[in-house]
Amino acid sequence: MVLLLPLSIQVSAMDGWPRQIKAENGTVTLQQPPERIVSTSVTLTGSLLAIDAPVVGSGAGAPGSRFTDAQGFFRQWGDIARQRKVKPLYIGEPNIESIASEAPDLILVSATGNDSALRIVGQLSAIAPVLVVNYDDKSWQQLVTVLGQVTGHEAQAAQKVAEFDQREKALKPGLRLPPQPVSAMVWNGGGREVNLWTRESAQGKLLEQLGFSLAIPPASVTGNVSMGQRKDIIQLSGENLATGLDGKSWLLFASTDSTVPSVLSDPFLSQTEAVSNKNVYGMGADNFRLDYYSASHLLTTLQKLFAD
Repeated sequence: MVLLLPLSIQVSAMDGWPRQIKAENGTVTLQQPPERIVSTSVTLTGSLLAIDAPVVGSGAGAPGSRFTDAQGFFRQWGDIARQRKVKPLYIGEPNIESIASEAPDLILVSATGNDSALRIVGQLSAIAPVLVVNYDDKSWQQLVTVLGQVTGHEAQAAQKVAEFDQREKALKPGLRLPPQPVSAMVWNGGGREVNLWTRESAQGKLLEQLGFSLAIPPASVTGNVSMGQRKDIIQLSGENLATGLDGKSWLLFASTDSTVPSVLSDPFLSQTEAVSNKNVYGMGADNFRLDYYSASHLLTTLQKLFAD
């Protein structure tokens, strides 16, 4: 059984169980709250942890990268996953045997991204009910709300959203924004493609909520997409790089201490407005994927950079 969850997911009997979830391809009835969730998407795992959902295992990325800890989990919640004994089931390619060994009663799969297990949904459905969740067109708040409804943790999801919204509301009036509009991106360096966040991305949605305006690149460069026709990024490289990065300020996500100096010293970017005026800012290393934890850290970074 496969469910594609649109933003307007409808869940009946929100005050109890069984609970029917109406999705694009039909309706499924969950008889009781899931007790053993396996997330095949490391992106979704952080949102499950934020709402105290019972996730017992997760797919992981390459351990020890600039995004991940020694387990292959994202740095912003890796310690929490360790405390809750979430098992890293595999690295990269989904392993059906490892997933089955955890005896899950719900399996979550992302619809897009490098962590998508979409191609083996049929096999996973023989183990447990499968939900295919699209995260590339949602804010993290919308995502945890959906996951809260599915898992019966809607109260926890609402609490996290309310806490964050209160902090965001308090921060916004004190921000002194850099020159607008901004190009927000993941700078990979070494001649590799740049991932430019769109207004559909969780990062873009958060920035706009805080009053930032996102630069809209020319139509000539917006055809570069990958990883399942994602809505949240535009990939730029080569001659499209300087053209597509047309914001007056640049915000560099998933950045290290060396990222901003590297961009400012790049001779191919020296004539761009943001670089020539040195309006280039590092957003920290843990926001490659935005969830409650990384979004909270991002507010701290924005406060340090731009608050009165």
